[in-house]
Amino acid sequence: MKHHAQGDEANCPFLTTAEGAPIGRQHAMTAGPKGPVLMQDTQLLEQMQHFNRERIPERVVHAKGSGAFGTFTVTHDISAHTKAAMFSKVGKQTEMFLRFSTVAGERGAADAERDVRGVAMKFYTEEGNWDLVGNNTPVFFIRDPYKFANFIHTQKRHPKTNLRDMDMQWDFWSQCPESLHQVTILFSDRGLPVSYRNINAYGSHTFSLINAEGVRVWCKFHFKTNQGIKNWMDDKGAEVIGQDRESHQRDLCEAIEKGDFPSWTMKIQVMTQAQADEWSAKTGWNPFDLTKVWPHADFPLIEVGQLELNKNPENYHADVEQAAFKPSALVPGIGSSPDKVLQARLMSYADTHLHRVGVNHQQIPVNKPRCPVMHYMRDGQGATAETYGGAPNYWPNTQAGTPMPTEKFADPAWSLGQTVVDRFDSTEDHDDFTQAGNLFRMFDADQRDRLCTRIAGVLGQAREEVQMRQLCHFFRADPDYGARIASKLGIDVDAMMSQGAPA
Repeated sequence: MKHHAQGDEANCPFLTTAEGAPIGRQHAMTAGPKGPVLMQDTQLLEQMQHFNRERIPERVVHAKGSGAFGTFTVTHDISAHTKAAMFSKVGKQTEMFLRFSTVAGERGAADAERDVRGVAMKFYTEEGNWDLVGNNTPVFFIRDPYKFANFIHTQKRHPKTNLRDMDMQWDFWSQCPESLHQVTILFSDRGLPVSYRNINAYGSHTFSLINAEGVRVWCKFHFKTNQGIKNWMDDKGAEVIGQDRESHQRDLCEAIEKGDFPSWTMKIQVMTQAQADEWSAKTGWNPFDLTKVWPHADFPLIEVGQLELNKNPENYHADVEQAAFKPSALVPGIGSSPDKVLQARLMSYADTHLHRVGVNHQQIPVNKPRCPVMHYMRDGQGATAETYGGAPNYWPNTQAGTPMPTEKFADPAWSLGQTVVDRFDSTEDHDDFTQAGNLFRMFDADQRDRLCTRIAGVLGQAREEVQMRQLCHFFRADPDYGARIASKLGIDVDAMMSQGAPA
């Protein structure tokens, strides 16, 4: 049976095998019209073998996502802080790719679930790719990377029941009071975004900027949505999930397709080392602590530029699913910091892509730098050798024209004083409650009530001892915070106080 109308064949490309050989008829080869399929039907075998291998391992976190290409344009000069080429002059444009995601759910999760949203950006700069891998929240649940894998396990499925388990989740949070700031954001009215276009994005970690004179400052990256923050209440989110599990994906794709390009204003906060020392001494907060924000009153936002998403991928798997983002993809003028979780992510993200998409994932078009690439790493699965051919695969060498280090790109040394390297307890000498309480007190009465209703709804599914432990954290943040949740859980606050809960 022909699938093209009569005469269409002349206008259509002919079908081929993966090796390029033309295919005359796409039917299985059998011994007679009713007979068995023959092993010599290599065209059928090739198709089936490829189909069996079409799916690569899904991301352990951020599995469900949407992506688009775009452009970043510098609008304000920050060359006093960084020598990065992409920020070298006002008006300079850099192509980029951005992937949004939910964090905890698998690839089949609904978009409109209450969850943190991941925002990963890849800027194709003239000095290499810069990846900024963050979230729609300025903080995170942990400050010690040793807790990361364990935390993610609590967000996934119970090893026996294979169900999401509230006791498992709150058991962890109740023993990690540093999570309270992020928990407050997650269960607030901002925990259920209407779309990816209506969220802010944050680098969350503290990074460093280095200028042309070699002066380093600490930095936080912010991207403020120009579409405005919009969120759903829980009942509306449930209604949307019942109608469309791909609501965020559909919204982003359709907006770009019709020319309604979403955009964000990039801003930074800057802190010198002297300011870091002074602020830490005054507040007791570590400027490299991922559970803390830098107050804007102390470190005001500095506008940098505009990010616009203006092109949908032609193929989801090729671009969105195979996109590999990693905090270790840094460029001259942008660096890391003593943030412990960032330090671990420098390895972790790069390592997971080696497993997920291969040792040469940088050669996949969506990950491929738009500048010359010259190094001595060779071979491996998927290697093309297009950048090195038969050139030497070792350094140092005496061959003419081979790449060599250039001192001008060296970062200045870090002065950390008399430091001791050890496995320090990340729970000691930290204030985990003031900022969470400050955020709670910023909410009006209705927002506080909704926040506490949501928390009680899921915390109530945990064991009583877990509930009591977690309630102590809420009370420490703000007495009203704890009292409201206790009331909604049906717990006698006076009796709780008499048992030693904080006033």
